[in-house]
Amino acid sequence: MASPVLNIVVGITGGIAAYKAVGVVRALVLAGHDVQVVATDAALKFVGRPTLEAISRNPVHSELYEGVAEVRHVALGQAADLIVIAPATANSIAKLASGLADDLLGNTILASTAPVVIAPAMHTEMWLNPATVANIQTLRDRGVHVLGPGSGQLTGADSGPGRMVEPDDIAAAALAVLRPQDLNGTRLLVTAGGTREPLDPVRFIGNRSSGRQGIAIAVAAAARGASVTLIGANLELSVPASVTLVPVSTTAELEAAAVAAAEKADVIIMAAAVADYRPEHVTESKIKKESTGDRMSIELVKNPDILAGLARNRRPGQVIIGFGAETEPDREKLVELGRQKIARKGSDYLVLNTVGWSQGFATERNSVVIVDADGAIVSEASGSKASVADRILDLLA
Repeated sequence: MASPVLNIVVGITGGIAAYKAVGVVRALVLAGHDVQVVATDAALKFVGRPTLEAISRNPVHSELYEGVAEVRHVALGQAADLIVIAPATANSIAKLASGLADDLLGNTILASTAPVVIAPAMHTEMWLNPATVANIQTLRDRGVHVLGPGSGQLTGADSGPGRMVEPDDIAAAALAVLRPQDLNGTRLLVTAGGTREPLDPVRFIGNRSSGRQGIAIAVAAAARGASVTLIGANLELSVPASVTLVPVSTTAELEAAAVAAAEKADVIIMAAAVADYRPEHVTESKIKKESTGDRMSIELVKNPDILAGLARNRRPGQVIIGFGAETEPDREKLVELGRQKIARKGSDYLVLNTVGWSQGFATERNSVVIVDADGAIVSEASGSKASVADRILDLLA
């Protein structure tokens, strides 16, 4: 069964960080949810209505007296499963703490029983002002979830606490508010990305994996309560603070890091695309075509099978999930390849996904079939990599 589609209201208020709210909306939409944007008039001076409508795939709501016949000023709040306000300015926080409802966003919040998540963004002096400090405490006492703010570069030359949390982190943390903590106490090891085997100081043999699926698994597991270590090989995306990142590059480095981390892991998910072979000889200087000639031969040697090694040396009770990326388009043949592979590897589950020139690697969506150690199909998932991640983790829960 697919993850439920949530009705999420994203409230955008009038701060310079409003442009980053586009990323929050995008992340929630890509996670498969229905997003309604409620923007203040001031917010629309910072980011355009067409942009928000294109990203949310819904009309933007801003006028209190529009849709009166459908009682829109309360209908949006009543239908919401979750309300996210990003950015939450000092003014909007003060209004929220006071229960004011002089615009559509204020009415929407007061008319809702859904959890409210706010991501403050303002200058340091405003964040530290006693009035704002008191307002934030009032909201926390009421159960409002406050994300950040972080510390860093602000508008102009200012720097300090007051910077809005990054959009992907806001989306992940907001969704975590509604997620069951069914992995609480679980120590999870995830690998992600693609290993690179150097030919010389400049060139390498690698693959097109971006690490998106492995990162999505790590983020979703942390949101469900797990303590997560992510071994990332040449990742193209950032990793939130909720996940402990161990960066690596080569297969040998990934193996060493995985073996060390596996000692304390309850669950291991090997989502990284690992190079099967590496150059036997690596030159210390750049290979020159002028001295090499029209042809060049590279002798390759096989890399160790990390997944099989971890399975052989597992602790009692440790669960291991492998990944199998195949170019086979036929589903029956793909599953048969998976059955053969899991028999060789010895993992508990194998996640099979078809990859090609334009699918699987470096894309935002995925389609997988999961088989168990007996070769039986236990789950299938298709959609955003975040939704696929949750389906994989459902096996553990």
